[in-house]
Amino acid sequence: MAYKIDKDNRKKGMKILEEMDLLKSSDKPISRDFMAHIIDALYGSIWSRDDIISLPERSLITVAVLVALNRENELKIHIRGALNLGVSKEKIEEMILHVAHYSGFPTGVSANQILNDICAEIDQESK
Repeated sequence: MAYKIDKDNRKKGMKILEEMDLLKSSDKPISRDFMAHIIDALYGSIWSRDDIISLPERSLITVAVLVALNRENELKIHIRGALNLGVSKEKIEEMILHVAHYSGFPTGVSANQILNDICAEIDQESK
């Protein structure tokens, strides 16, 4: 059974993905229904709640959780999104250092390497 689209949440979710410049960032496709659910339920319903936590703060929180869980594929996408929202590389580095004390230094090392790779890619893209 196909996922039923929530048009309001789809619009809000797509706006957030555009702000983060994430619409083209994944090279590992997922099913259309699953992606629709992510856009509507996650970005359109949760990420769009900007009354208490701003979009850059939500992004940094997400990156912190992905560091702690050692989810490298998703971390690559969300570090790029955080940078696109104006979260500085230095702030992400500081967050990684903080999280590494709770999640383990290997997760911090991996996250730092991913951050450096993403920043190098962004530098290359801007040339």
